[in-house]
Amino acid sequence: MPIEAFSPASLRRVLVIKLRHHGDVLLATPVLSMLKRVAPQCEVDALAYADTAPMLEGHPALAQLHLIDRNWKRQGFWQQAAAEWNLIAELRARHYDLVVHLSVHTRGAWLVRLLRPRWSVAPRFRAGFWANSFTHLYPAQSDPLRHTVETNLDSLRALGLEPTAADKAVTMVPGAKATARVAELLAQHGLQAGSFIHVHPASRWAFKCWPAQRVAALCDALAAKGWPIVLSSAPDANEKALIAEVRAARDRNAASSAASPGIPLRITVDLSGQLSLKELAALTAQARLFVGVDSAPMHIAAAMGTPVVAIFGPSGDLEWGPWGGVGKNRHRVVASNTHPCRPCGMAGCNDSKVSACLTTLPVAQVLAACDELL
Repeated sequence: MPIEAFSPASLRRVLVIKLRHHGDVLLATPVLSMLKRVAPQCEVDALAYADTAPMLEGHPALAQLHLIDRNWKRQGFWQQAAAEWNLIAELRARHYDLVVHLSVHTRGAWLVRLLRPRWSVAPRFRAGFWANSFTHLYPAQSDPLRHTVETNLDSLRALGLEPTAADKAVTMVPGAKATARVAELLAQHGLQAGSFIHVHPASRWAFKCWPAQRVAALCDALAAKGWPIVLSSAPDANEKALIAEVRAARDRNAASSAASPGIPLRITVDLSGQLSLKELAALTAQARLFVGVDSAPMHIAAAMGTPVVAIFGPSGDLEWGPWGGVGKNRHRVVASNTHPCRPCGMAGCNDSKVSACLTTLPVAQVLAACDELL
C-alpha cells in the first residue's frame, strides 16, 4: 500500500518521542520548534522520561508533555501495567497525525503500531518489525561527524522539510520560580549578572571528568584575575565528592602560596547539590562564562546563550559539543592535541574509567580558552 504524501498543513497533533538522558532531550528541542513553525495550527506533544521533564517544561512550542517514570518497573507487575495502560490511553486520546521517534528505543515502534498515526518517522535501525513500523526512516540516530542537533532534525528532513537557521536553536526555559531563587542566591553572595564564572566540572560519567587538582588550579588562575567562581554539581554523592576535592585542592594551593594566600578562595561560592535543573539554567544564564565537561549542564549553558568552554575527553565534540557559535565568539572546545586516539567513545582508556586524554590535559590550555572568551 503506497505511503500517503506528507502534508504539514494536515497536521493537527504531533508526538515527539525522546527517551534518553537530559542532554539528549535538550538537544531535541529544535524538532519541537520547527514542527510548530511549519505547522502552526498543530499541537506538538512530547514523550520523555519523568526525570528529564525539566528540559522540556515551558518550551513555547509544547502543548502537552507525557512522561514515563523509570521507577514504574520497580513498583511490581500490576502497578507498572496500570501505569503503562494509562499512558497508552492518554496518548491514544490525542489522535496523533505524526509521531517523530528520535531514538532506537523499541518502545517507539510499539507505540506507533498502537497509536496508528498517518505518518511516523524514526532512525534507520534494523529491517523487519522496526522498519515496517514507520512510514519514513532517516539515516541514523547519531553520526560522529555531525552534531546531534542536526541528526535529530534529519527526522524532519526525511519528511521533506528543510530547517532554517532559526529552527536549529536549542531552547530551555528556566521559569520564574527558578529565576527568582537564583537571584536571591546571587544577592546573598554579593554577585551580579555577568560578574562571575560558573564552573561545573562534574558528570555522571567519571571518565569524562577533568582531575580535581587541575580544576582547582584553573579556578585559582581565574580568581587571581578577579573573577568570582561559582561551583555546581548534581546532588549525586560522587559529583559532590568531586567538588569537595576541588575545594580541598584549592585550600592546599592557598596554604602553600607565599604570595597573597587565601585571595582566590574568598570569592568562591559552592552551590553543589543545591540546584534543580531549572535553577542551574537560571544560574548559568547569569554567568559571564561557563566552564565544564561533556554533560547536560554544558548543553544547558549553551542553550542559555552563555559563552562556554567545554572540556572533552573520549567523547566526540563534533557530535556533542556546545551548540551554536563554536570557534566564533561564543564557545570553545578544549581537548587533547597529543592523543590521536580520541575521540574513542570508550569509558576511559580501554574502558578503564580513566581517560589519559583528560588526566594529562594542561591547565594552561583550558585557561587560554577562557581568556579568549573573557
